[in-house]
Amino acid sequence: MPFGLTNAPAAFMDLMNRFLGHVIDSQGFHVNPTKIESVKDLASPKSPMEIHQFLGLAVYYQRFIEGFSKIAKPMTKLTQKKVKFEWGTKQEAVFQLLKQELYSAPILALPEGSEDFIVYCDASNKGLGTVLMQREKVISYASRQLKIHEKNYTTHDLELGAANVSDMISK
Repeated sequence: MPFGLTNAPAAFMDLMNRFLGHVIDSQGFHVNPTKIESVKDLASPKSPMEIHQFLGLAVYYQRFIEGFSKIAKPMTKLTQKKVKFEWGTKQEAVFQLLKQELYSAPILALPEGSEDFIVYCDASNKGLGTVLMQREKVISYASRQLKIHEKNYTTHDLELGAANVSDMISK
């Protein structure tokens, strides 16, 4: 390489890590501690807009939190238009749990090659979720809450929907 470009791949990787908020190193794929540090001191949301802002941050890191949509459901209900905003102990507990989960997010493994991937899917009357694993190491989590019309689906259809949620992992 010409002079000055010998370190270009490392400089590019460092830039992408700082820009995207994730760290990719020899240990695996994990959240950038400097980005998450501010989460520790966040005060409880006082309005639906503040809940949206917090959930926007949390959703960005949801691949690190198992069962994210199930955990966040009490908070997301308060963002609906016809629901009165009443912040209670249940919402506060969920908020503190999500902060803790974000702050102590696990290090996810990086995929190695293209063999031995396992996708675990699960469906319940509260949500759909999947886990992508390779050689007993978690690569990514994905989940979402059920839409209103999906609450009437049969178990078979919900399990198929959970398999479709696994497409979220590849995006």
